[in-house]
Amino acid sequence: MSPIRYLIVTADDFGVGPPTSRGILDLALMGRLTTSVLLVNSPYAEESVAAWKLDGEPIDLGWHACLTLDRPVSPPRDVPSLVDVDGRFRPLASFLKRVALGLVRRDDVRRELQAQCERFIDLVGRPPAIVNSHHHIHALRLIGRELAGVSARFENRPFVRRVREPWWKIASIPGARGKRILLNVIGSGEARRLDRRGYPGADWLAGVSDCRTSYDPELIVRWLSDLPGRIVEWACHPGEFDPTLAGRDGELEDGALAWRVNELKMLADERFVAACRQAGFVVASPSILADMLGTRGRYVA
Repeated sequence: MSPIRYLIVTADDFGVGPPTSRGILDLALMGRLTTSVLLVNSPYAEESVAAWKLDGEPIDLGWHACLTLDRPVSPPRDVPSLVDVDGRFRPLASFLKRVALGLVRRDDVRRELQAQCERFIDLVGRPPAIVNSHHHIHALRLIGRELAGVSARFENRPFVRRVREPWWKIASIPGARGKRILLNVIGSGEARRLDRRGYPGADWLAGVSDCRTSYDPELIVRWLSDLPGRIVEWACHPGEFDPTLAGRDGELEDGALAWRVNELKMLADERFVAACRQAGFVVASPSILADMLGTRGRYVA
């Protein structure tokens, strides 16, 4: 018999806006997701966690470390290389340029990630079952090293997203190929370092796309069915139409806010479940896998 293979279905950006969080929770109550990850620095984080608790904590809630949206948890004066003159994080393109030029200070990154980790514990009441980052910035060595250092405060470490995909899969699956190639180039090295340090995580990441990609069940089967490894993570960004994202994560006029609604519809479709099953996966949460692999941790203050 073939060994059981597990699929983690992770909804990124929980807490970014109330309608987005509501859509994620509705999918969780339908059994379509196994985990979501919280933007603790979002102005809507606290009310989103309250809604998650009111719904009975239907999924694992992890930490979505962020240095490219909204304001830091730390006082801006304490992390000057991360913020603009208004005390807000710089957008992704500007952040990446400053990292490349050596203008982002390691101490600032460490200080802000530690503050976000502590904020997560305060809001949720326990450590995250899974850790990743907004815009996959932990694939960068500077960020990945500091995120691993903060996560080392867990006696046994949480799942950390591996930002890597087989090269032949990038060639065979359409959509966002340029983005996926870049992430693979910078993410594979950091993934190997996480492997060596003993951080649990999925073997491969699937589902990385751009805002225009529309999935169908046949594509999902093709994407997942011949991926190697025992554990695969499917990253997604579902949500209800969310006007709070205008000017923060898209614009009302350019149609960019509709892509979260499209992903929500895809995940809510019964054919998504059938496609995962047809690809040979059992859907499982990180906490269950942590129990199976003996990696459940306790926060070390």
